[in-house]
Amino acid sequence: MHPPFLKRPEPTSWRQRWAAMRNLPPLLKMVWQTSPTFVTLSILLRLVRSLIPLAMLWVGKLIIDRVVESISLKSIDFSVMWPLVALEFALAILSDGLARGASLIDSLLGDRFTNEISVRLMRHASSLDLASFEDPEFYDKLERARRQTTGRLGLLGGFASMAQDAITLISLSAGLVWFYPWLLALLVVAVLPVFLGETHFAGLAYSLLYRWTPERRELDYVRMLGASLLSAKEVKIFGLGEYLASRYRHLADRFYLENRNLAVNRASVGAALNLLGTSAYYFGYIVILQRTLSGALTVGDLTFLAGAFARSRSLIESLFSSAASISDQALYLTDLYDFFQMQPTIRAAAGSLPAPRPIRQGFEFRHVSFRYPGSGKLVLRDVSFRLNPGERIALIGENGAGKTTLVKLLARLYDPADGVILLDGIDLREYSIDDLRSEIGVIFQDYMKYDMLVKENIGFGRIEKLDDLSAIELSAQKSLADSVVNTLPAGYEQMLGRRFDSGADLSAGQWQKIALARAYMRDAQLIILDEPTASLDARAEYEVFLRFADLTHNKMAVLISHRFSTVRMADRILVLEHGSILEHGTHEELVASRGRYAELFELQAAGYR
Repeated sequence: MHPPFLKRPEPTSWRQRWAAMRNLPPLLKMVWQTSPTFVTLSILLRLVRSLIPLAMLWVGKLIIDRVVESISLKSIDFSVMWPLVALEFALAILSDGLARGASLIDSLLGDRFTNEISVRLMRHASSLDLASFEDPEFYDKLERARRQTTGRLGLLGGFASMAQDAITLISLSAGLVWFYPWLLALLVVAVLPVFLGETHFAGLAYSLLYRWTPERRELDYVRMLGASLLSAKEVKIFGLGEYLASRYRHLADRFYLENRNLAVNRASVGAALNLLGTSAYYFGYIVILQRTLSGALTVGDLTFLAGAFARSRSLIESLFSSAASISDQALYLTDLYDFFQMQPTIRAAAGSLPAPRPIRQGFEFRHVSFRYPGSGKLVLRDVSFRLNPGERIALIGENGAGKTTLVKLLARLYDPADGVILLDGIDLREYSIDDLRSEIGVIFQDYMKYDMLVKENIGFGRIEKLDDLSAIELSAQKSLADSVVNTLPAGYEQMLGRRFDSGADLSAGQWQKIALARAYMRDAQLIILDEPTASLDARAEYEVFLRFADLTHNKMAVLISHRFSTVRMADRILVLEHGSILEHGTHEELVASRGRYAELFELQAAGYR
């Protein structure tokens, strides 16, 4: 089922556009901080170049006046003529050199600015709550913000060009005003309708792109599904290629039709307004010609005025266009700044405590309830239990019982809606988040498969030891991933995945051993394994858990698994149902009680008989 059209918002108002201009000062500040040297050089080059057009027009006027004078006197004074020609030639060469220099500086500055904004965006995204990444509206904001890292480069160049054009226009205007002050006013009146029209349609274009952010994300996703290694097998087996292509075309055609209508209206109205402006321009041009033919102006004056008039018209159009573009792009900057203004709700308290080393009393859940943001349904309700130092507990229950949610609360990826989680008798929220998480090693069921080197896939478990190959090798031995690494041509330097050249893809079981090594790399006081052996065969699972039992000796461990052969090794088993702890005890105690655990155990055991 295709998503419905979103409600069309009102076109962007002038008040909104003017308010968006407040985004420019912080943008310019970020540009300056990126490279003060490049910014200074760009300003100086453009300042000098902005004065060259007036100088060239004036030199051209002098040359033509000398030519006309020489023709009338039938005598040529080359001592005056050639220096003027040489000066005009030098000005042309200088203008080109300054333009190329400014373009080079702007390109380098733009690249550095893009890199800085991209890094800042990544860092800010990593600081936000996990809940943000589970919210579709967040992805709309993130998508719009990502587009601004490259899309706003035009704003930087446009702003610099606008400043240069303004200085050039001021210098040319001085010449026009000296001859006929009303010519400049006529130019402004000629260009103003075009500016207003373009600004209006730019606002409509922004509204269109803003409304279509979810659909554009869907377009990207469907395109990825249609041509991706991750989906290729199922696309072929289930014959999804034509369906995905049709779905992409359906969305793309909807966007094309709406965008086409806007583009046609923009072109039609723009042509009519431009006709009005062109008529006003040529009215002024005819007046200049008449004054020259009447003898009030020299041919040189005609050349200067015609050149200055035409150039001023072009500059005014450029300034209005740049102003419209800048106000338009300032609206897009709102998306970027809105994203940067998002703040996490899970933060370290002022004067937060370091994580206890060693942990002496363990963790305690006291009447903890939790619902995901935006949902009224409780995922956990009134959960209370203890996890003592050196104890291994297992969580079992059907999908959706709240097992993984409980682990997320333990790692403080979320905070409880009600109740409290204690560590050594102190509220978990009183501890430094980063310090707390450094003492927790987790492998989730949906663990990441990084298309990076083996040593990076493992070393990410403790990033500060990424270059410590001995620690990485030890972690691989603990998870039995060393047997996988030994089969790879480049060992720990082997690229994994198929995204990059020479990448080696692994089986699901091999990837899981690499992920386990990443958890062991943490060398934490608490190890959490969420379905750690789901992709392993029976022998590999047995070997992993023999090793796991040894490695978690005297450590706290939380194990989530549907396999009773796995969970029975735990010191205590918690059975969750509908977000509550239904029963708990050792394997033997729970089987003897003939409750829910015993029922599930018998069902699974029957499958092996």
